[in-house]
Formats: sequence, structure tokens, C-alpha cells
Amino acid sequence: MNTTDLQKIDAYWRASNYLAAGQLYLLDNPLLRRPLTRDDVKKKIVGHWGTVPGQNFVYVHLNRVIKKYDQDLILISGPGHGGNFFVANAYLDGTYSEVYPNISRDEEGMKRLFKQFSFPGGISSHVAPETPGSINEGGELGYSIAHAFGAVFDNPDLICAVTVGDGEAETGPLATSWQSNKFLNPVGDGAVLPILHLNGYKISNPTVFGRMTHEEMEHFFLGCSWKPYFVEGDDPMTMHTKMAETLDTVIEEIHDIQRRARAGEELGHIQWPMIVLRTPKGWTGPKVVDGKPIEGTFRAHQVPIDITLGTPHQEEHLEQIEAWLRSYHPEELFDENGRLLPELQELAPTGDRRIAANPHANGGKLLRDLRTPDFKDYAIDLPAPGSVEKQDMIELGGYIRDLFKLNAEAKNFRVFGPDETMSNRLYKCFEATNRDWNSTTVAGDEFLATDGRIMDAMLSEHMCEGWLEGYLLTGRHGFFASYESFIRVVDSMVAQHAKWLKVCNQLPWRQSIASLNLILSSNVWQQDHNGYTHQDPGFLDHIANKKADVVRLYLPPDANCLLSCFDHCIRSRDYVNVLVTSKHPRPQWLTMEQAVKHCTQGVGIWDWASNDAGEEPDVVMACCGDTPTLETLAAVTILRKALPELKIRVINVVDLMKLEPAAKHPHGLTDADYDALFTKDKPIIFAFHGYPTLIHELTYERTNRNLSVHGYREEGTITTPFDMRVQNEIDRFHLVKDAIQHLPRLGNRGAYLIQQMNDKLVEHKNYIHEVGQDLPEILDWKWES
Repeated sequence: MNTTDLQKIDAYWRASNYLAAGQLYLLDNPLLRRPLTRDDVKKKIVGHWGTVPGQNFVYVHLNRVIKKYDQDLILISGPGHGGNFFVANAYLDGTYSEVYPNISRDEEGMKRLFKQFSFPGGISSHVAPETPGSINEGGELGYSIAHAFGAVFDNPDLICAVTVGDGEAETGPLATSWQSNKFLNPVGDGAVLPILHLNGYKISNPTVFGRMTHEEMEHFFLGCSWKPYFVEGDDPMTMHTKMAETLDTVIEEIHDIQRRARAGEELGHIQWPMIVLRTPKGWTGPKVVDGKPIEGTFRAHQVPIDITLGTPHQEEHLEQIEAWLRSYHPEELFDENGRLLPELQELAPTGDRRIAANPHANGGKLLRDLRTPDFKDYAIDLPAPGSVEKQDMIELGGYIRDLFKLNAEAKNFRVFGPDETMSNRLYKCFEATNRDWNSTTVAGDEFLATDGRIMDAMLSEHMCEGWLEGYLLTGRHGFFASYESFIRVVDSMVAQHAKWLKVCNQLPWRQSIASLNLILSSNVWQQDHNGYTHQDPGFLDHIANKKADVVRLYLPPDANCLLSCFDHCIRSRDYVNVLVTSKHPRPQWLTMEQAVKHCTQGVGIWDWASNDAGEEPDVVMACCGDTPTLETLAAVTILRKALPELKIRVINVVDLMKLEPAAKHPHGLTDADYDALFTKDKPIIFAFHGYPTLIHELTYERTNRNLSVHGYREEGTITTPFDMRVQNEIDRFHLVKDAIQHLPRLGNRGAYLIQQMNDKLVEHKNYIHEVGQDLPEILDWKWES
């Protein structure tokens, strides 16, 4: 590059730094046409500076390579706070004003741009859904590289650059995400370009990477199959030259890897290029404030000069702020109307090539419907309720296999899971595709392929969730199947995605994306060899508390219901759908016709299991989940044999949010509909898959308070399936006892039945300790109509 070009790049960088700093401080006088006064500055200064100049530096240099190579490229900002950098650059290239016309490209628009930042009624201090060009929420660290890989899967022409903060690099998810390159296929996927931004400090501590030697870092990344290029220094013009040369090298290296692989060359173990960028924290900002060094120290992390009302040294600090802002020479960067000078505007890409306008960062623009088979074609033929036993997840696997086949050409569907696809019984998927694996293979490996579409060969829930989110956010489809207890590993990731969707639903320019679908199998109620550590249904509680417009919770009781629910979820938009499923052999209850009606309504009376038609029930036996449904129906058979005059209504809940009032959740039943089902005063014995408190929370405002909930009570060990239910009092014998205790009019007859149930519980314990498996009457139980 010649000197003139370098000077223009430096000027553009100064413009982005000026806009970023202005967002921190200014209410008025955006171009400093007059001396700065206290009234020009915000009363409370909130935001971050330390990471911003380095990220601006990366952005302006990425603009150059986009134009030079006509490169389809998006940028993920990993360091979290510092959203003012992304906003500044989106404003400079014109995208921001197109999305938000009120933030116009003139002096008045710049004033509004500055005021809104980290200000009530404005925008957050981190990169957020409101930020054009973003697919990574900056409020929580660690997911940037995972999101980047998800974005480039099946996007062969896309490069996703990722600015990784050296503080962020210390988080668990980020630390393991360096291994994602073993799953990148240079033929069918794009490329990820990590740029590790070393500025040496977090909020008040040094960073681990920042204190490693050059050799240690080089060996670390080589060991992770990356080829690191180092760009280090603090002199702007020297650094511009180094960065331009390095970016040209790595972009051309990426293109060469892809060209050779796509020509059929066997490349073996690929080392993809990456950049280590070492610059001072708070680069170009204040050097010393109140006698303490700022630039290049942890003190530059947030606001380098505090002028919040009530803090000391107001006049001195105001002068320092003005001197700092003027050091960027805005008069050399913007015209008299406040618009970026044309010769600098030429440096930015145009149209969809702009980072902030790239459609991959607004994935709904690219989203195409999946081709889906007719789920009814996979129906379990059911002569009578409970007459057939099947494994629900095996049956679902046939539907998913054909999803793969129907969308093989479109390449817009993948399955994610941490080494659990086989364990969760999705065997049939492997009839259509393999596991994605782009590392070394040896004889005896099974179902590994460079172009596999099952992303389960990395034992990391964080990577599965992050890859899937990146895949969805860029306009594709998929789901994550996990053991129920270990989906808790990504509690916070799912919560962040739910927040993202909630905000996007309020932004008309954000297009709808495919829902985040989570299948929780290997559930709490049967862990034959894993025990207590694998027993935790609390994800339901976690998700139920998220925004009602976004979350949906389904607990299908059998395979036909699971097929119906999954088909609905995989075609939906903008939700977080959770399905709790069974992978073990279970009785099947509903024909496909019945299942469709039941799942469409979400809750209903099972008339074939009830005997109160045309009369008031004495008791309502409610259930939600596969195992609670089984035990409820078994309890009903005991009650009807012992007390045939008892009128029992059996209700099954498949859509958990039906229990919440309609005013609180779009799926919630009205009070009238709820009372019609559950009655206003009859005892409800509710067997629930998860923690009982969740049912109490959801039904708190309902009229009928005569509710007794059985669920997981945090009791568990390696034991028999039925003993797990007994330990948590969700078994048929405890349900019968509870029903009788809520019907005092039964008197002595009820007392004898309670005694029989107690005897059965003792017999059960003695038998399993002697024989090692459940009683024959439990194992062989069948529903009798």
C-alpha cells in the first residue's frame, strides 16, 4: 500500500475512534464547532473504551479486504462491551442510518447517535440485536468462535472474522472453541478468521494470554491446528502497514486452501490461518488522568476520564476530554454538514458487502422453508391404548432421516449433540448422513465423514449450542439433542438466545429465523447405570421463566405425540422450543389422529381412561411427561378396580404453558377453559415430569387450589426405573394413596386401600434389593380399558 492509502485508512480509523468516544460522552456539540462545556457532556458516563480502538482498527482493515477481494464477510465481536465501535462503523458506512433513519448522516444525526448510547431509552453499551451486522450478543462472553463456525457451515463463500478478546479467551466455551476447526470442511463450508485481540487487561487484572510469551502462544495455537500470524505494536502507521500485509496473506491463504480442496486435492490435517493482534488497551486515548497512567493499563477498560456529576476535578476532566476528542481532528474527517468526507467514504464497501448490511447477519433474509415429510407417515399403528410398546426417539429418527434426504441439496439442516446421537436413539439418522469430522481418521471409526451433517463428534454442550445458534442466526435450521440433565450446561447460552429473540421480535428490520429446538432425552426418570448425577429436570423451570412470547415447553407422552410436536417445532420461527422425550421402551397411548388433536390443543381429557362422562368427577388425575403418564394410568387402574364407583377424570398435558393463565402466556388457557377441564374445586392429583414447584407457579392464579403435585424431589441413585419413581413419590402406589387422602368421604374403604399400597411399597423395596430388578407386575403391567 502506498502512503496516501495508508493515510486514508488512518483517517477512517480516526473517524471511527472519534464516533466511538463521542458516544461515551457527548450530548451536544458533536463536531466540536465550539469549546466543550459541561452541558455538552452526559451527566452520567457509562460505557467501555479499552477494547474499542483495537476493534475499530480491525473493522477498517476488514473493509479494505472486502473491497479488494470482493469478499463476502461478516464480523463477530467477542470482547463484549464496546458496542460503540460497531455502531460507529455501521454509521460510517451508511447502514445505521438506513436501518434507523432518525440517526441521519449529518450533524443532527450524529448528535442523536451520541446521545442514545448507554442512555435511558437508547441502546446498550455492548453489541446487541439492535446493532446492524451483529449475530453475537456482547453481554456474555465466550461464544464468539462457536457462533462463527455455525455461521460458516454450509456457507462456502463466507468468511466470518472474529475479534476475540483476551479476557474472553479465558472463558471455558471460548477455550474449547479453538478445536472447532476439526469440523470445518473446506469444500462445503466457509472459513473462520479468528483475530485474538491482545490488549493485556480485563477490568482490573492482566489477561493470561497477555502475559504469555510469543513462543508459548505460537505453540499453543499450532497445537490447536491454527497457523498464527502476529501483528504487534503501538505506532498507528506502522501497524496499518503490518495489518494490511497480514490480512492479505491470510485471506489469500484461506482462498488457496479452499481452491485446492474444491479441486479434489487431499490436504490432510489443515492448519487454518489466524491473527494475534497486540495493541495497547485504550489505544489513542488519554495517556494519564489524575496522575495515573491510562492507555495501556487496566484503567482504560471502561470510562478513561470520569466526569459523572459529583465526581472531583470536573473542569480539568472536561479539558482532557476535549483535548482527547480534538486529537482525532474531526474537522479533517467530516464535511460542514457532519457527513464523512467522500474520499474516506470510498474506503467502505457498498450494498450487501458492508459488514453491517450483510444479509448473513440478518439471517431471516436468507431463510428458506425446510422440505418436511408428512409426519403422519411415521405413525405407530395402535389397535388400543397401551397395546404397543415402542421407543419414541427411534421413531422420531425415521422422520429426521428423511428431513436430511429431502434437504440434501439445499444443505440447510443439521443435527447437533455432544456425542449423544446414538445414545439418544436417533439411529435412523445415520441411514442418510454421517458425523462431521475433518480431522484424522483411523480404521474402525464409524460414521465419520468430512461432509457429515450430524454435529455430535465433539463432547461439548457449549459448542453444540453455539454452532447451532450461529447456524440459525444465519438463516438455516437444526436442533440440539441432549441428555436432560446436561442441557443445564448451556442454561445461560439458551437464556441469552431467548433474550436475543425477544428483542429481535421488537425490531421490524430483523427478519424471522428458525426456532431454537432443544430435545431433552435420557431423562430424569430412567438412568439405569448413570445415577444421581444424570437426574435434573430443572431446565424446564429455567426456560418457563423466560419471555412468554418466545418460550414453548412440550412433554409428549408417546411417539405419535412426539412426531406431531417435533414437526410443529422444526417448522416454527422465533421460538425456543423444548421437547422432553423418552428414549426407552414405553407403552403407546394415542393413535396419530388422536395425537394430532391432543397436541394441537396442548391439554385434554383422555376419555378412554376416564369414567366421569356426563357427571362431575370425584378426582382429577392429571399428568405431564411420559413416565408420569404411565404411573397415572397405572394408578387409575388400581383405583377403578378397588373403588369402581369413583368417578375419575384423566387429563394429560403436552403443552406445559397451557397451565399458565392466557393473560400471561399466548398458549395459556382462559380461566373458563381451565376450570372446565380441572374443575373449580375437585382434588387434582398431578403427576409431573419435573420439580413440583413449577406446576404450583404456573397454576398459582387459578381458581382450584385443591392441587397436589408429585414430581422430582431431588432423590436419586443408581437403581431400578420404578424405584426412582418410588423414591420421588411419583409412582402409582403413592398416587393412589394421595387420591384417597383427598377423598375423606371414602372413610374406612380408603384406609384399607392405603394399607395395600403401603404393603406394595415394602414388597417393592425388598424385591429389588433381593433380585435387582422391578417386580414382575410393574414390568409386565398393561393398561386395561
